[in-house]
Amino acid sequence: MSAAAIGAPAAAPARDAIDKRRVLAFFGMVLGMFMSILDIQIVSASLSEIQAGLAAGADEVTWVQTSYLIAEVVMIPLSGFLARTFSTRTLFTVCAAGFTLMSFLCAQATSIEQMIVFRALQGFIGGGMIPSVFSAAFTIFPPKVRIVVQPIIGLVATLAPTIGPTAGGYLTEIFSWHWLFLINVAPGILVTVMAWSLIDFDEPDYSLLDNFDWTGLISMSVFLGALEYVLEEGPSKNWFDENIIVYSALASAVGALVFFWRSYVSTNPVVDLKIRNGSFWTGCIFSFVLGIGLYGLTYVYPVYLARVRGDTALQIGETLFVTGLTQFLTAPVAGRLAMRVDGRILLALGFGLFAFSSWMMTGMTKDWDFWNIFAPQILRGASLMLCMVPLNAVALGSLRPQDVKNASGVFNLTRNLGGAVGLAIINTMINRRWDLHLQQLREQVNWGSQTALEWLNKMTGAFASLPDPQLAATRQIANYVRREALVMALADVFMLIAVMFAAMIFMTLFIRKPALLGAETSSGH
Repeated sequence: MSAAAIGAPAAAPARDAIDKRRVLAFFGMVLGMFMSILDIQIVSASLSEIQAGLAAGADEVTWVQTSYLIAEVVMIPLSGFLARTFSTRTLFTVCAAGFTLMSFLCAQATSIEQMIVFRALQGFIGGGMIPSVFSAAFTIFPPKVRIVVQPIIGLVATLAPTIGPTAGGYLTEIFSWHWLFLINVAPGILVTVMAWSLIDFDEPDYSLLDNFDWTGLISMSVFLGALEYVLEEGPSKNWFDENIIVYSALASAVGALVFFWRSYVSTNPVVDLKIRNGSFWTGCIFSFVLGIGLYGLTYVYPVYLARVRGDTALQIGETLFVTGLTQFLTAPVAGRLAMRVDGRILLALGFGLFAFSSWMMTGMTKDWDFWNIFAPQILRGASLMLCMVPLNAVALGSLRPQDVKNASGVFNLTRNLGGAVGLAIINTMINRRWDLHLQQLREQVNWGSQTALEWLNKMTGAFASLPDPQLAATRQIANYVRREALVMALADVFMLIAVMFAAMIFMTLFIRKPALLGAETSSGH
């Protein structure tokens, strides 16, 4: 049976009636996707607790995060082939069960080596759940139902990484780091049962295993795995000053060349890149940039709140809750707007609001509190939904049903790669701009100026009770200078993201007018 034969009947029944069984199955899949995306970031706020619990070194514990990301980024594009071969039901059930088991084993890990292995398996297996939800929305539901499901997908895809660090901080502070993983067990079992019992969207096509492209699979793994490693470790290792980064970059480049070659010449490629649809590839570009902003600012805001404001994990969670709540409230509004407004206008509005919210943060100071960043967070939350809902329709809405599974993997991969590239750029920019601003401030705070001397004398008086008040005052002033330099570096990051998102507004001119959400498309689904 061909892929086209599988895809065509899957969409036809959905057009005639809304199958409640499929709706329930879909919401089970959404829950699985939420867990998988949430776990990308959930450990980021609690790495120090995991490090202490497993007696790991600072270099070792970062692999708790890196191993998950490397494995997941390989699985996401592969999931389309696996779904076509073994069926969505089998793939999603195995992924949900495996993700749940690996989550439990992560909580039971007694050494950093065990944790890294379990996290890599958790990321690889869980990565198969993410694209399946996107493809299911376009292959099993008629346009009138997509009005509801598209905002839900957009909400989950953007909300989960936003609240990941906050949720992790809460769980660790209230319980222990083990609950970062145990929290997945009960819902994971539920999702596994629902997937096996309810999913009936398609049938397996085992003929796809004939002449399987092992070269394409291995080269894709090397390309994406090495690239993710370079992006994750590059900023901390000063990029190409380290041989391991150089060798990884070369491996990624060679893997990319072989992978793209096999994708075009193989009769049965692991990932088919021969999709002739300009809207899809333009949507992937937007998804890549959206990933930079989504994951980048999820990282930058906690850096400011923790390292400048000195907030605890609970305080950071309370502050960032504004963005998540706004996303939740904006999701149905974005869905309704997508029914009535040209998707290109919504994309321009969404990226424009994100740019404006980032620009508002460029005036930040060390004294900014909850209310100072309240409005930027509201705009960021609303803009994410205005970006995500029409973006899904632009990228996947005009594809043939048999192309959606494969395309969904590529589409989701671009968002994750955007996040990885964005974090690498942001970390590098923070380090370098911090050094630059620190040098500039040091030149201004020289002990020959009257202002600096007055400041030193004032601080020395404040530390008069200490054995060496002048030394304590000097250290305190140095800390103040470092903090100010960090604030200035973070403001530079916000400006970069603002410019990047503002530039994407003009990219909407190159998108063909997409169908309104809920309208029939030329592809007939």
